[in-house]
Amino acid sequence: MTPDRCPRPSGIENELRSRRDFLESARKIVGVGASMAAFPGLVFQSGCTGSQKGTAIDQPDLIIGQRGLSDGRFQKPRAIAIDSNDMIYVVDKTGRIQKFDESGKFVVCWRTPAIDSGKPTGLSIDRDGSVMVADTHYYRFLFYTPEGELIEKKTIGGVNGPDPGQFAFVTDIVRTPSGEYYCGEYGEYDRIHKYTSDGQYVDRMGEHGNQPLQFSRPQSLSIDEDGLLWVADSCNHRIQVIDWREDKPRSVAILGAQGAELGELQYPYGLTLSKDGTIIVSEFGNHRVQQWNREGKPLASWGAAGSQPGELTQPWSAALDSKNRVYVVDSGNNRVQRFHF
Repeated sequence: MTPDRCPRPSGIENELRSRRDFLESARKIVGVGASMAAFPGLVFQSGCTGSQKGTAIDQPDLIIGQRGLSDGRFQKPRAIAIDSNDMIYVVDKTGRIQKFDESGKFVVCWRTPAIDSGKPTGLSIDRDGSVMVADTHYYRFLFYTPEGELIEKKTIGGVNGPDPGQFAFVTDIVRTPSGEYYCGEYGEYDRIHKYTSDGQYVDRMGEHGNQPLQFSRPQSLSIDEDGLLWVADSCNHRIQVIDWREDKPRSVAILGAQGAELGELQYPYGLTLSKDGTIIVSEFGNHRVQQWNREGKPLASWGAAGSQPGELTQPWSAALDSKNRVYVVDSGNNRVQRFHF
């Protein structure tokens, strides 16, 4: 199917002119692909803790986007995914998936089929490079080529309900080393489903609650090298590690607790696993990103509430590229920031 591209909305020039003064005075950032070299001598230390080596964490070296509807701009971006070629995909509350190269240059944009009932909240990359979209309020997972062509035959779900193959509000989808899909949902059910590599329902686990293998908005999912499932159990303010490689799931670890100190969490919406054996967690509630080891020991933190470079407002998601650089969806500031731990 030909993708629904993102034409420039009518009247966008007026919108851009009316917002220019606001953007310059409120945020003082530049637009798409702005390198921090554009801010010579500008250094912000707010919210920076020590890194693993005890040195200050650098400011972002790249800022992508600002508020707007044209190519390369965002309206409350919610999720990010990065493929093996370091191409960056971002979805926002207009239902647009925008693609950028690693320098922040806009490449292409397409839209999900419908947004009247709500917008997507999850993105991930399949093993064949296709882009997987959690089309949250349409109870389904969509698959696209990297160029934005919808692969309709791979769609999982699409019906709201409690029965096998049906979903509530979907959150995220990941692929296991054995080829199966894990699919998260929240709302009435708060569960995780397992599907075969060709999209057939296998099983599901979980229910609403705060005990092991119970969830309250499992917003972000990741798979480690051993095939263990890591879940950002967002409204329980914790990370769950689950072994579901056999028929029955088994709780392996629960990391974190509600709070604002290092090692504590406040609505962790984003979770990604690093090749160096650490985990990256973005916190919607604490306006920061933390780096932990796999046992939950905090190693570093980045960000604080605000709109300047290096500050965050309600970050929804985070992703890593092949160079281990962290990209943070700074949702409340309508941008993506990149930095190094």
